[in-house]
Amino acid sequence: MQIRIYYEDTDAGGIVYHSKYLNFCERARSEAFFQRGIKPFEDENSGFVVRKIEADFLSTAKLGDILEVVTAVLEKKRTNILLKQTIKRDEQIVFEAKILLAYIKDGKVARIPDSLMAVIEDISI
Repeated sequence: MQIRIYYEDTDAGGIVYHSKYLNFCERARSEAFFQRGIKPFEDENSGFVVRKIEADFLSTAKLGDILEVVTAVLEKKRTNILLKQTIKRDEQIVFEAKILLAYIKDGKVARIPDSLMAVIEDISI
């Protein structure tokens, strides 16, 4: 998924705020479901939550840059998935994270519905 960097993403020097990289990753994860015509949850009482993030900020992105968010599934279980999300500018890696997502329903860890697991198995954003 491509992301263009706008003023709202940057500080006064035109450099992307560190927290925005997590927003870009979240947007790419959600878009994987939206592109398939479904939402990343079964109902308003369920959905994926971030359980753990390991993030590496490797370079800076600046106002006007076009970034590419690439997502790969490293591990999938019935209640959680481990993703590697990489943000690149051209071929240069700017940011990389391993993100563990758990699926919850009614406030408790739950089995990922088959309809959502199908998207995860097909993921290559």
